[in-house]
Amino acid sequence: MAIGRPRTQLVLSAEEQAQVSALAASRSLPHALVARAQLVLWAAQGESNSAIAGRLGWSMPTVGKWRRRFVEQRVSGLHDELRAGRPRTYGDEQVAQLINRVLRSKPKNATHWSVRSVADETGISKSTVARYFALFGLQPHRAKSFKLSTDPFFVEKVRDVVGLYLNPPDKALVLCVDEKSQVQALERTQPVLPMGFGYIEGVTHDYYRHGTTTLFAALNVLDGSVITQCKPRHRHQEFLSFLNHLERNVPAGLEVHLIADNYATHKHPRVKAWLARHARCHLHFTPTYSSWLNQVERWFGLITQHAIRRGSFRSVRELVQKIDQYVTHHNLHKRPFAWTATADSILDKLQRLCKLINGTLH
Repeated sequence: MAIGRPRTQLVLSAEEQAQVSALAASRSLPHALVARAQLVLWAAQGESNSAIAGRLGWSMPTVGKWRRRFVEQRVSGLHDELRAGRPRTYGDEQVAQLINRVLRSKPKNATHWSVRSVADETGISKSTVARYFALFGLQPHRAKSFKLSTDPFFVEKVRDVVGLYLNPPDKALVLCVDEKSQVQALERTQPVLPMGFGYIEGVTHDYYRHGTTTLFAALNVLDGSVITQCKPRHRHQEFLSFLNHLERNVPAGLEVHLIADNYATHKHPRVKAWLARHARCHLHFTPTYSSWLNQVERWFGLITQHAIRRGSFRSVRELVQKIDQYVTHHNLHKRPFAWTATADSILDKLQRLCKLINGTLH
């Protein structure tokens, strides 16, 4: 015979299931709200209060309280109730006017609003404006650039490249290929000031130029390893030499799928002739203005950040040696990039961006 208070029956409708699941999966909402949503999902699956209390580290009365509150008030009951305190200085109407001003207008003497300019315009204190900016996620001081592809075969190329990432062919190697041109061997005119307690490393902004090199790289999307070569130039002759280098370093019996951008060097007639002679190599092009689809670009960012940008090199040879050292270390600790975006998700995001642009134009 059961002893104790019986559990409150909890059944979710389809709409409530979607709402509570979204709350439980959120990474930006308060932790307490996320935990309550998880409680509801587990309770709806038939878990006992004691099991849920063990999962969350809560007491049984607390679990029972929020379970009953959801049954009585549904999704709205998961949120904290308003508490007594000092009344708000600015009402909803004033806050809405401030937000609309920032979102839908520009100041007369500047390209964007700042905390101080909004405070001067509205008469609200700077600290309060800053708090509203943080609360609503407004960042008028920031901007990011974008570029829409004009490639008439954009959809086909996206599906082709993403398909190789998410579902590579059997007995095949997928390599992201590109060159990082004009890597400069810069020697700082003054010694680097080392980092210390309370201050950061100091690097002089002026330098001596000692020439450039071009870094050719092929990233293996399966394990994250790279095959590289440094060349003095980046013409089709150097690209052909790098293709021959790849041919020698890829095990026989494997098909090779090369993902590259639309640089003219990659489409040179001699490159096409080389591909015709090497039937196991297949070249796939990313859409125009879509270098972000090529994973090797992310690796170029890593080597620039870790080995090149803050270095001081007295010659191109010294720069190439540093690059080779980084590549050797990277391959010893190789790890692939986690590509999760599907072609449909990319195209959906592009569609939303196009609708936003069209709405702005109107």
